[in-house]
Amino acid sequence: MRICMVSDFFYPSIGGVEEHVYNLSQMLLALGHKVVVLTHAYGDCSGVRYVTHGLKVYYLPIKVCYNQCILPTAVCNVPMLRAVLLREQVDVVHGHSAFSALAHEALMVGSLLGLKTVFTDHSLFGFADLSAALTNKLLEINLSMVNHAICVSHIGKENTVLRARVAKHRVSVIPNAVDTALFTPDPNRRPDNGVINIVVASRLVYRKGIDLLAGVIPRFKKTPNVNFIIVGDGPKRDLLEEIREKTNMQDRVEILGAVEHAQVREVLVRGHIFVNTSLTEAYCMAIVEAASCGLQVVSTSVGGIPEVLPNSLILLTEPDIEAIYSAILVAIERLRNIATTTSPSAASSNGHIPPKTETNCRSKRAKRRKKQGNDVPFMPATVQMAAIAPGFDSENKTEPVLCPYRCNELVETLYNWEDVAQRTAKVYERVMKERAFTLSELIYAVYQCGAWFLAFLVVGHFMLRLLEYWRPRSRIEVAFEPRSQKGL
Repeated sequence: MRICMVSDFFYPSIGGVEEHVYNLSQMLLALGHKVVVLTHAYGDCSGVRYVTHGLKVYYLPIKVCYNQCILPTAVCNVPMLRAVLLREQVDVVHGHSAFSALAHEALMVGSLLGLKTVFTDHSLFGFADLSAALTNKLLEINLSMVNHAICVSHIGKENTVLRARVAKHRVSVIPNAVDTALFTPDPNRRPDNGVINIVVASRLVYRKGIDLLAGVIPRFKKTPNVNFIIVGDGPKRDLLEEIREKTNMQDRVEILGAVEHAQVREVLVRGHIFVNTSLTEAYCMAIVEAASCGLQVVSTSVGGIPEVLPNSLILLTEPDIEAIYSAILVAIERLRNIATTTSPSAASSNGHIPPKTETNCRSKRAKRRKKQGNDVPFMPATVQMAAIAPGFDSENKTEPVLCPYRCNELVETLYNWEDVAQRTAKVYERVMKERAFTLSELIYAVYQCGAWFLAFLVVGHFMLRLLEYWRPRSRIEVAFEPRSQKGL
């Protein structure tokens, strides 16, 4: 199949959606599909570029309006989108993120051209404030023209079905994944003087709960040998710097600012505990990456987070300062009790299982890989952990997994990009069997959501008719395919 990924968010920008689009595209290429990516220009990064393994990226010359998104005009970019979709002979248009205006426009153009369309929602939204109401309405209109939708968690599916009024049988749940070969533990990078590092990696904005974090940090002022490493940038950075100054913790709170995703692992392996204080999340990639690096994870129990990791790898807490502080103390106590729960020589001063145990973990991992290969079916985390970890209890009675290499092993079993790509390909195969929407069906679907948007749909349709007359499909040159993609 020929698939076009569309989103305002792609490299060189860094984030969860960008990483998802890139990794999914790479795995689909490995499975034998042709994939191109459409996004807007990022500064000097414009035109057509080829990235790893011949992935073709169109950086369209469209101005950014706000927060890396283009102005949602609905019709102004129709000529460019039509030219790319026809030139690349696309079968499936796959849009990403409800915030992406470019994705919504491409989905509309794809539907009007008779192509199959898929949309992945990466976020959760409320219903009360004005911005959420407008976003929900736009999502409802666009999903009425889409063949199938994908959410990254079950709570995300419930949220999308409610706010977009889409039939639940048209929505699938396919989680994100993490490359455990890149996010590997390295306990030797941790301090060996008894200091415990707490890592926070997040955009420093309100919805990430940075106000909660600002309330938690001062409570460790009188707790010796506990330091914070904060990765990320945003409007709440000033608040954290102010708290650091007021509490005189300049030597214990390290704020690194924005870090390239390729360098995140280098920061994570320095830590013992990872803290996530989000107020809303559909799926949190950061806690999976942290667990893959062997950190004990403390997170607020909001949105789809309880679905992401099993209880043996995460401590869930309410989004409250006291609750988060108490959960961190539990994680610290676990690390400091390693020596007493095993033997006097069983744990080193940097809080990890000794080399002999690590070697056992890695050898068991290699044996399981050899036995199972990469064909690991996806199941909910709790179901898989019951099969993987003896004595696992979904009621949070299981013993925590403290060996960093064992954490990486369990995350690898739960999530991998090959499984995500295979399940996404099945969605493509399903929609390819469906017939294309007729114009009357699209008009009726949009009219059910609101008659005012019909104007954009009708204008888009007549623009496509005019373009078909002015520049017929037969006169559009088929795109050159690099040797690595020929025959796909």
